[in-house]
Amino acid sequence: MATQQMRSPTPEGVSLAAAKIAQLLPKTPLIEASLHDLPVWFKAESLQPVGAFKIRGAWHRLTDLTEAERARGVVGVSSGNHAQGVAWAARRLGIAATIVMPRDAPRTKIEATRGYGAEVVLYDRPGGENRDAVAQKLIDQSGATLVHAYGDPWVIEGQGTAGIEITAQLAERGLDGPTRIVCPCGGGGLTAGLALACPDAEIVPVEPEGWDDVRLSLEKGEIVPVPDPKFPTQCDALQTPATWPINFAVLKERVARGFAVTAAEVRAAQRWAFANLHLVIEPGGAAALAAVLAGKVPVDGRTAVILSGGNTDADAFARVLSTTD
Repeated sequence: MATQQMRSPTPEGVSLAAAKIAQLLPKTPLIEASLHDLPVWFKAESLQPVGAFKIRGAWHRLTDLTEAERARGVVGVSSGNHAQGVAWAARRLGIAATIVMPRDAPRTKIEATRGYGAEVVLYDRPGGENRDAVAQKLIDQSGATLVHAYGDPWVIEGQGTAGIEITAQLAERGLDGPTRIVCPCGGGGLTAGLALACPDAEIVPVEPEGWDDVRLSLEKGEIVPVPDPKFPTQCDALQTPATWPINFAVLKERVARGFAVTAAEVRAAQRWAFANLHLVIEPGGAAALAAVLAGKVPVDGRTAVILSGGNTDADAFARVLSTTD
């Protein structure tokens, strides 16, 4: 598939994206709470207008399109959060957007994407159609620009702006920048962006078990796809078959290792966030918190945890709250 990667993401690009986003959106809260008898800082990206951090990369990408590219529209691939980010940005900029989404994506995400005015094209996963191939066919027909969920330099830079905000918010509290940022990881766009934004911090990606291809890739020093694309997970936002070279080029230089969390650990994290932070966090958005709560990732007084999204069905969230593992 043509990736339209005309350049590599850079720290300077993250700074440019941060300036653009600061003119559009207020900083999401950085909430202090105690874990393991230490203060931990929680970045509430679930409170973005589209309920997830994906609005950052989408805005940076779409605002850098030429007038000719805007006229031809954009095509995105997403299980739901990037879809909403692209649709939101496209509507605000007057750009036609088509999003390729899995048929089994949460209904609330599909409906929200359509609600922002995007056309949604559904495909079957797992073991069915290839979403990138579906998107490429649409691009070949229309000449639209691909806005990939993670394999795009502008998207990577845009996601990294969360790290710029964390550093500024800690400074407002009289603290130096974060020593560690723990983040949910799907394709690695957020992880790579944070690595560019915060070179002095340890960046720790966390994936759901069975979908921890970034962890495996870091261990082996080369891109490794998900071993079983039919492995069940409630973390729909993190179901990516493999990272892309543009992401891995950053990750292999800046990220030492990743972690995987179980379904039970994710549910426990959702319940903890609701009880202690009063936040609704979707499964994928709770992965980083799950690793910290389980003691898999250590914390100190300047550890930040990204709560990356809150787009979950009410019924599904109610079931998580009403059960114990």
